[in-house]
Formats: sequence, C-alpha cells, structure tokens
Amino acid sequence: MTLYPIETGNFKLDGGAMFGVVPKVLWQKTNPADANNQIDMGARSLLIADKDRLILIDTGLGDKQSNKFFSHYHLWGDFSLDSSLAQYGFHRDDITDVFLTHLHFDHVGGAIQWNKDKTFLEPAFKNATFWSNQSHWDWAIHPNPREKASFLSENILPIQESGQLKFIKNESNRQSESSELNFGIFYASGHTEKQMLPMLQYKGKTLVFMADLLPTVGHVPLPYVMGYDTRPLLTMTEKELFLQQAAENKYLLFMQHDAHHELCTVQQTEKGVRLKETYSFTEIFNS
Repeated sequence: MTLYPIETGNFKLDGGAMFGVVPKVLWQKTNPADANNQIDMGARSLLIADKDRLILIDTGLGDKQSNKFFSHYHLWGDFSLDSSLAQYGFHRDDITDVFLTHLHFDHVGGAIQWNKDKTFLEPAFKNATFWSNQSHWDWAIHPNPREKASFLSENILPIQESGQLKFIKNESNRQSESSELNFGIFYASGHTEKQMLPMLQYKGKTLVFMADLLPTVGHVPLPYVMGYDTRPLLTMTEKELFLQQAAENKYLLFMQHDAHHELCTVQQTEKGVRLKETYSFTEIFNS
C-alpha cells in the first residue's frame, strides 16, 4: 500500500462558525482570521494505492457550481485535484473507488461534473465505485433545514443515478473493519449522521483521516466544536472517545481541512488531550 496526500483546493470559512461558542480571542491564536473574520481552510483528500485498487477519500468542492456560489467561499491557492493526481502519475480515470466520508458539498462536490456540453451531470470518476453508507445517504437525500445548504442534490443524486453507488456494511458499530475496502472505519454522528473516518495501517503506524470530527489542529480541545455540527454535545463525546484512543495508541491524524498542517499527533495532559506535534506528510513517510 502507498498513500498520497491530494490537495484539491483551498477556501475560507467564517471563524466564528468554525469554532461555535469558543471566543475569538482563544481560537484566533491557532487559526488567525482575516479582515472578514474568515480563516484558511484546506480540502485535502487522500489517495490509497493498494494492489489493483486506487481509492480516493473525498473529492473536494469540485468546480461545477456558479461563480456566485464559490464567491461565498473565497477560493485561494493553485491546487486542483487533477494536478495533484498528475503529480504522482495518476489520472481521475484510474480511480477504482471513491470513499465519501460524508456528503457535504466540500467533501463530495468533486464527485460529479458537467459533461462537455454542460447539458447533464455525470460522475467525474467514470471507472469508480462510490462508497457511502445507507444511514448517511438517507439523511442526506432528505436533509434537515440545518444541513440543507450543505447537501446539494446535484452533488448527490447523480451518483445513485449512475449505478456506481454502493454502501458500506456494519455501520451499526462505532468502529469496524470494512471488508469492502480493507481498512477500519470510525463512525461519528455529531457533525452529521454516520460520518465515516478511515483508519489505515501504514508503515507501522495507524493513520486516521479526520474529516470533520477534527477540522484543524486548533480544534483539539474538547469544547472547540464547529457551529456547523448538528449535535454538538455528541461531537464532544465522540471527540473525547477518539482523542483518548489516539493519544494512547499514538495515531497519526490526517487533517483534511487544516490548510497549513497535514498531520498531527495528540497527547494526554493535565488539561486533557492536547496537540503534541504537527508534521508534513513527506516528513513522516518519505524521510
């Protein structure tokens, strides 16, 4: 198995929304805001090359929405999914599986694209199976008012219509092994119903793709929970359980949304679990 970090693009979100009830005077120490109170966000995917499979975890925002839509998210930087794949000698048509941690637009937007004539929407990965789970899929296609703006039908329904959609089994467990994709999954429902965090054994380490359970390294303290979470108290319970596990077992945490830190570790302190160190992917795995 070989892992590759895939930068799909950067954007910005309101810092207050990203940190909920935590005062700005505290969160801006780790996540400084610009003049519009917005903080830097990444959309970092992970590519798994394992024997004859090429598995992409999440797809970023994509590019099919209108300029007005993207103006709300202030895209910045030069990254793109295609250029990041090409950096390692891959093309999107090589992808055999797309694993979707959840179906919010910044995770699934790149899964669907316009055809050449912009007359209909089609899968952006024509040779891939798309993986979700039944509970989250049902939650997303019948969205609650809180998440309706994040579950965009044009990102989701074409996946099912393509016939390329499959569901992961064993979603009733907090943590389980995926027989379909050969890695572990930690399920978290505080942010949204049945979000899936891949847990990979790689070069003697456990690497966990954090998705939105831990958006940035600034979110490690337990009360630092996003205002976007549908069940913030449940997020705190899930974070506490996971971070204790991560500290005890020295997990490497792969940060999807932290624009400036790819990997981090955590440790137990008198104040609870806190950030230990941050690393680049190359620093850990290519040294």
